[in-house]
Amino acid sequence: MSASRTERLLNLLLALLNTRVGLSRSVLREKVYHDTAGNDVAFGRMFERDKADLKQFGFEVETLMDPSNFGADDPASARYRIGKDSNRLPEVKLTPAEGTVLLLAAQLWERAALGNAAASAVRKLQAAGGFTDVELPSGVQPRIKPPGQAFDDVVAAMHGRQPVRFGYLAVSTGREETREVEPWGLGSRFGQWYLVGFDKGRGAKRIFRLSRMTTALTVVAGSSFEPPAGFNARAELDSLNELPLQRAVLEVDKDRLLALRKRAVVTEPVVTEPVVTEQSGSNGDRDRILLDFRDPEQLAEELASYGPHVVVTEPAELRAAVVRRLKGAADFDATPAVKVEFPEASRAPRSRKRTSEDQLARMLQLVPFLVHHQGLHIQEVADRFGISRKELIDDLKILICSGLPEGYPDDLLDIQWENDHVYISEHLDLNRPVRFSEDEAAALLTGLAMLGDLPALAGMADDESGSALESVTIKLTGAAGQAGRLAGSVAGQSVAPEQSEAFATITQAIRDGRQLRLRYLSLQRDEVTQRDVDPLRLYSMDSTWYFEAYCHSKAGIRNFRLDRVEALEQNGRPVAGPAPTGQDFPARLFTPSDDDILVLLQLTRQGAGLADDYYAERTAQLPDGGLLAEVRFGNAGWLPMFVSQHGGTVRILQPTSLRDEVLAWLNAALAQYDSASGVEAG
Repeated sequence: MSASRTERLLNLLLALLNTRVGLSRSVLREKVYHDTAGNDVAFGRMFERDKADLKQFGFEVETLMDPSNFGADDPASARYRIGKDSNRLPEVKLTPAEGTVLLLAAQLWERAALGNAAASAVRKLQAAGGFTDVELPSGVQPRIKPPGQAFDDVVAAMHGRQPVRFGYLAVSTGREETREVEPWGLGSRFGQWYLVGFDKGRGAKRIFRLSRMTTALTVVAGSSFEPPAGFNARAELDSLNELPLQRAVLEVDKDRLLALRKRAVVTEPVVTEPVVTEQSGSNGDRDRILLDFRDPEQLAEELASYGPHVVVTEPAELRAAVVRRLKGAADFDATPAVKVEFPEASRAPRSRKRTSEDQLARMLQLVPFLVHHQGLHIQEVADRFGISRKELIDDLKILICSGLPEGYPDDLLDIQWENDHVYISEHLDLNRPVRFSEDEAAALLTGLAMLGDLPALAGMADDESGSALESVTIKLTGAAGQAGRLAGSVAGQSVAPEQSEAFATITQAIRDGRQLRLRYLSLQRDEVTQRDVDPLRLYSMDSTWYFEAYCHSKAGIRNFRLDRVEALEQNGRPVAGPAPTGQDFPARLFTPSDDDILVLLQLTRQGAGLADDYYAERTAQLPDGGLLAEVRFGNAGWLPMFVSQHGGTVRILQPTSLRDEVLAWLNAALAQYDSASGVEAG
């Protein structure tokens, strides 16, 4: 969609909104299209495409025929208009408590595909004037971290009603197969995200785990589908049985991998032939541990990260899954080098490419927003919409040149920005935002459902938060109308923490301004330490909860996983000082420091989400859909674990010394497996 087409669509919308009796094709062609189409046939095609585009943005074009006119079914005698109220977002008035709960639900999605939809839905509510500004609580910040690009691709296909094709590691056979699926719904169970859809190759409904997809999703061109009436992803996933309990037999280096050992049901020494490797430093003295587990793929991801410090004896499925990850990482490292080039002049985080469709959708929110927020500074407006000042000014320039077909000054949108403050005095009936899209409704309603049993919600009392959650859900369900049906296609799990006692202790300490003493298992250092900390806030990635605190022993901000806290209590002292101002929202999982090392990564399309997860300073798109990403890491010794864990979706390009260390780590790990013998490991 070109800029000229964006402007034409906006003028067409204004013309059809501001007519009571409708406008004929001839008037529209002369006044809006200015005879840009060469003939009637070309104009007819252009007009039909534009009507379809307006419908996509929430505006249904009515066709009015005059039954008294001869040839009433002739398009030349038809008139067109858009009803002023049929497409508008109903009035939604929220209390401050409801607004806070809603904002928490919207922020849940963060960088996932539904994050953009949630932000757009919130802006619509702000533009309608029923949602006053509220501050997010600093103490509790839950959020969702869906599994990378696959989640975004499935959401887009669901919204577009398009079948998808992908490679999949079948549970029944253990082989990679190509599947073509109509994506009906998406949901989370047992800590994993699943796709529910119609498998066209098997002619039946099937459930697929996103983490078992072995290739990027591609849309099947020229095909569409309709999901079953009344489909509900939550009901479908409720029938999903948890995987049966299995027992793994592992050989682990002596005095290593404390996190793994703490979960062992049996630990006994085992003597092997002395083998010394540069990476493990093992002298052949190991322990055999028995470990209960349910999900071989999930455990394999962890075990692969331990590299040469552990070898899987059985079961065969788990052993193969670990080798596949290690081999995938080594094979990716061996692929030809790519050209390292960052087109951006300055370092900037990765962002989704903006389109003209984004611009028009934004302008349709911008006008009602300005009506209800007169005189805001231009930079504040740009920040609210997540765009640059230049992009906002480009929007405003198109808006002030748009208006009714006659083109008189009084028939144009009237917007001024004097001394960098923006005012609007003529809105031409664009003063109310359009209804929620399906994605927007799904993002908010699913987010609200996931907050259901979160303790200390928004810092409010339980009865107050429960009441606000229930009432805002009812209001938004009514406002969403038909668009709310996609909410039934997305089902998340509760974000409530499993470590409820620790959660309550930390929450209370934050409220009271008291220090905490904790015993903490550091996975990177493979040791248990005791810390005195000033707790700042709690936040989550799905069901994994962290708390951010000032660590007195490290003299800096640190992040601690609740499931690695072995003991926690108040130490009787107040916090050393007030919480630092200007904290990022959401809280960052990795705290930057001056000692960080800058690492250049290459990511596949499946692993592209890691650039966001690890706060890449700058990125560059690769022709195959992957990314180059510059990321700062505080502990270079952890990078072999990082690459091994993600098994073939990430490799280190620079520094070359780190790349060599990772390759040696992978080769040492693969050398332990007979099944990997005879295979080049990089």
